[in-house]
Amino acid sequence: MANKEYNYAIGRRKCTTAVVKLYSQGGGTFVVKTASGKEVPLKEYFGGNTHLYENAIAPFSVIAPEAYKKFDAHIRVLGGGIAGHSDAIKLGFARALIEWNSDLRPTLKPYGLLKRDPRVKERKKPGLKKARKAPTWSKR
Repeated sequence: MANKEYNYAIGRRKCTTAVVKLYSQGGGTFVVKTASGKEVPLKEYFGGNTHLYENAIAPFSVIAPEAYKKFDAHIRVLGGGIAGHSDAIKLGFARALIEWNSDLRPTLKPYGLLKRDPRVKERKKPGLKKARKAPTWSKR
C-alpha cells in the first residue's frame, strides 16, 4: 500500500483522532493500526460490535450498499474510547471520500456525515465531586 495513491483525511470525536488514508483501488480491506503498533481489520477492531462497525462505514453505505468494496483504507486511531473511535473514523471516511470525489458532498451532507460532533466531557469544578454533582448537603 505504500506507493499507491490515496486520499488523506482526519476525523475527530471527543478525545479521539482518526487519521484515514483511503486508497481508491482496493477490495474492501480496512486496517486499523493500534497504539501498540498492531494492524487489525476494522471489523475485528470493534470486537464483534456490529453497530460500531456499521456506524464507522456509514459514509460508504450512503453512497451505495456495497461501495466500501471498491476501497482500501489504512486507519490510525489515537486517544479516547471505542465509541469515539467509531465516530472519528466515520468523519475521516466522509472527508476522504470528498477529497476523492467532490461531487459526493451533496449526497453525504444531508445525513450529517460531514459535521464534527463538538460534544466533549464537561470539566470538574472545584468544590464538586464531578462536573455538576455536589457533595451531600446537610441542614444541621
